[in-house]
Amino acid sequence: TKDQAQPLPKGLHPKETPPSAAKPFHLHAQVRSQLEEKENKKFPIFKAVEFRSQVVAGTNHFIKVQVGDDDFVHIRVFKSLPHENKPPALSSYQTNKARHDELSYF
Repeated sequence: TKDQAQPLPKGLHPKETPPSAAKPFHLHAQVRSQLEEKENKKFPIFKAVEFRSQVVAGTNHFIKVQVGDDDFVHIRVFKSLPHENKPPALSSYQTNKARHDELSYF
């Protein structure tokens, strides 16, 4: 099945699209304010449309987010291990993306 697929280069798991109750598509909303502060603007739309993950000492979540009619950003959200009790953090992001741009490691 799709969930049993082998990870891709750099340990990325195959891409997934919403909805998937078992996957953390809600993480993008938890770092929205961090991205808006870094970009010094408010996004009219902030909708996750694609998701990948990479297990490290915690998990890197790569999320393609629609931020305008035809505007997208790719965000990397780090979620620490549960015992560390830390909120998700925006690790990195890429702007000026399109819907067809591949969501890959960055």
